[in-house]
Amino acid sequence: MIQERLLSEKAFERARRVISGGVDSPVRALSSVGTTPLFIEKADRAHITDIDGRVYIDFCMSWGVFILGHNNPAVNRKAIEAIRRGSSYGIPTEAETMLAERVREAFPSMERLRFVNSGTEATMSAIRVARGFTGRDTLVKFEGNYHGHADHLLVSAGSAVANISSASSAGVPDDFTRHTVCLPYNDVDALKRYFREQGEHVAAVILEPVACNMGVVPPLPGFLEAVRRLTRLYGAILIFDEVITGFRLAFGGAQERFGISPDMTTVGKIVGGGFPAAAFGGRADIMALLAPEGPVYQAGTLSGNPVAMAAGLETLHQLAFPGFYEKLEERSNRFMAELEEVVRGHDIQLNHCGSMFTLFFNPEPVRCFADARRSDQGRFARYFRRMLERGVYVSPSQFEGNFISECHNDEILEYVLKSIKESIV
Repeated sequence: MIQERLLSEKAFERARRVISGGVDSPVRALSSVGTTPLFIEKADRAHITDIDGRVYIDFCMSWGVFILGHNNPAVNRKAIEAIRRGSSYGIPTEAETMLAERVREAFPSMERLRFVNSGTEATMSAIRVARGFTGRDTLVKFEGNYHGHADHLLVSAGSAVANISSASSAGVPDDFTRHTVCLPYNDVDALKRYFREQGEHVAAVILEPVACNMGVVPPLPGFLEAVRRLTRLYGAILIFDEVITGFRLAFGGAQERFGISPDMTTVGKIVGGGFPAAAFGGRADIMALLAPEGPVYQAGTLSGNPVAMAAGLETLHQLAFPGFYEKLEERSNRFMAELEEVVRGHDIQLNHCGSMFTLFFNPEPVRCFADARRSDQGRFARYFRRMLERGVYVSPSQFEGNFISECHNDEILEYVLKSIKESIV
């Protein structure tokens, strides 16, 4: 039972005395689902173990990072070898170039790229470059899309601020967000109207090609195509935030899956193989504006960290094995088909794309953030706690996605289906 997590509860009490809120990222507190956080001791393949010794099937997977499963032996070995040579230099290594070549191979639209340490850094930097390239100020984003916690991006930012009553975060001056325009996701007409009126002022449009931070919400047919067409027509830069979808929906991410090439891309999570790493990149003429070649400044002491580069290289090496994504997709599709039957008639919407999914406790289809916010969060919280009692850790927010890895075999998925059936009543 949840009440038996005595060591985790004591650890949380101790953490709150020195760490703000007791956690280093708000959703980890589990306050929105009516319980206290797990404190993890170890992880392996599809499982995590807390300090109370309780083992859980993990469907969060460090928010989508571990597509190969936790604790992959080859990735660990490459990281340990890198540590033995030195964990950081602040000086270039060949591993940075090698991983950059692998990323470009997967994402041909990223003709030039640069490594940073987080998705927030990547999106913040990509937007700065886009503004420098176009000489314009206005950024268009979409409701429920989260692009990191930079001041100008915390506007209707999905799971990040879904339970904060203000439009943005406290501590963000209005002047910081006045150049950020937020439009409804999947609404082509709203996008067209805005571009007709203000298109010549738009520096960039940034979006998650498959929304993952209001729960998983795929693009409706024609939506991505309309965004691409309008940005080209008005000379705005199209940025795909593939921090989650990159190397998840295909080796080349959502842009490979949907056949649409943006001007700039951000990737993260999977690209670092479990270590802090992300990248932003795009057309060579755009990226030429970055210092030291151009006037747009960006820097980072730990960017291109050799340990993260080594882990990322090994991860992408394994993802490039023939048939990897086809097998993951086939297994995920079987699971989704069975899950659809489990939730039928329970006023629950199953949204999914590839190996990502969300159960919305909502009687109506979820196609945008306004739809997602009408979900029954109290019911989701009860579902989360029941799943936890059955040894399954799903992502702890109605506004997040769940992730299937290579290590979620048929036996595990069958148990999860049984647990969901028992937990949604």
